[in-house]
Amino acid sequence: MDAEEFRKRGREMIDYVADYLSNIESRRPMPDVEPGYMKTLIREDAPVEPDQWEDVMKDIEPIIMKGVTHWHNPNFHAYFPTANSYPAILGDILSDGIACIGFSWAASPACTELEVHMMNWLGKMLNLPKEFLFSPGGHGGGVIQSTASEVTLTCLLSARTKIINQFKKNNPSIEEGEVISKLICYTSSEAHCSVEKAGLIGAVKMRILEPDEKGSLRGVTLEKAIKEDKAKGLVPFFICATLGTTGCCAFDNIKELGPICEKEDIWMHIDAAYAGSSFICPEYRPLLDGVEHAMSFNFNPHKWLQVTFDCSTLYFRVKDSRLLAGAFVVDPLYLKHDTEGEMPDYRHWHIPLGRRFRSLKLWFVLRLFGQKKLQAQIIQDIKLAKEFEKLVLEDKRFEISFDVIMALVCFRLKGTNEINEKLLKLISEDGRIHIVPSNFKEKYYLRFAVCATSTTSEHVQFAWKVITEMTDKLKV
Repeated sequence: MDAEEFRKRGREMIDYVADYLSNIESRRPMPDVEPGYMKTLIREDAPVEPDQWEDVMKDIEPIIMKGVTHWHNPNFHAYFPTANSYPAILGDILSDGIACIGFSWAASPACTELEVHMMNWLGKMLNLPKEFLFSPGGHGGGVIQSTASEVTLTCLLSARTKIINQFKKNNPSIEEGEVISKLICYTSSEAHCSVEKAGLIGAVKMRILEPDEKGSLRGVTLEKAIKEDKAKGLVPFFICATLGTTGCCAFDNIKELGPICEKEDIWMHIDAAYAGSSFICPEYRPLLDGVEHAMSFNFNPHKWLQVTFDCSTLYFRVKDSRLLAGAFVVDPLYLKHDTEGEMPDYRHWHIPLGRRFRSLKLWFVLRLFGQKKLQAQIIQDIKLAKEFEKLVLEDKRFEISFDVIMALVCFRLKGTNEINEKLLKLISEDGRIHIVPSNFKEKYYLRFAVCATSTTSEHVQFAWKVITEMTDKLKV
């Protein structure tokens, strides 16, 4: 494929994507396929001679789209949203065309410098304390990573390195393994499963703490756990608090947790993967109060801020910027350059060496949407969730399981877990909408999330119509 054919085929693909997104509502949200469906559709070996472009395009619908889950269908209400927009797609096209690997400033100056500016743009939109931003003489700042899962691991490893170095400073002969065997970190049972996975990879003990009846981890619970663990000779060093948990969108009480962490010299990381985007709205910014106590903060513009996956933003508030790099520095001669120290070398800020030019799509989105339009979309999605909540409350067969704060409604039929499991099975088999369940303190409930940007009141009403039709079949 030469440049001229690329121009032609590129236009065809843009048309295909535009048509797909424009008509996505006509597709079933979940594909009706069985595991292994592609085996009979794909040849066993790669072609020896090249196929024609027309043959590839001809196979997209019967092979690829046949098995796609359409996250941007307005009848898709599962998990949390994954953002998408035409400006973000165009930013990714340019990023793919440039195809640089921005592991250092010298590797691609624009890749590093645009990311620095975009992290400050976002940080100011969130009204983060200035200690989290890039500033002359400061040591804070931000970096774009792939997912909140990677971010949590990055912060845990940074915190682990920090505490190991403290031990070695006081006792140079101590073995690293001996220190690690004493370490313990904390999170809520409502935190994302990736937090527990980070503990496994980091080879440290992870204590799962129980939240209150609203799903919020409280200071008194953390304080009690720290006291118990220190009495056993363990060393608390890290906690992952969540603002907007996956299961029920609960908010840990960081205003209580933060001062305890500062007193005990514990690294508090805040995971706001989903809800963090809402903090650009003044009416939801108070949910972030207490962030000034955190060492690190993360949210995913690729969930609710119109930026395509992957774009997970991590901010550090540190007095010594070496805390960021301590866990990840490997500095061979071939990666060194004459301008080291003048701008971030992002290879020291996370696990991978290679990194894409992700800040381009963020730049495109922030410029072509503007803050007001991004705020309006978030407010609209929450309004739709409130509309769904009202429909649930008007039907005496149902109950709301948690306060509706963001664009997620947790609800259930009054009665047993089994009857709610049956309801979800009927909804899934029906296929017109897609929702998923969760549970809290052994109570099973259903989650209705506003995911697609194109979701309207009509889709909310349609979803409730499907749910009540399936409920009628249960005769409850």
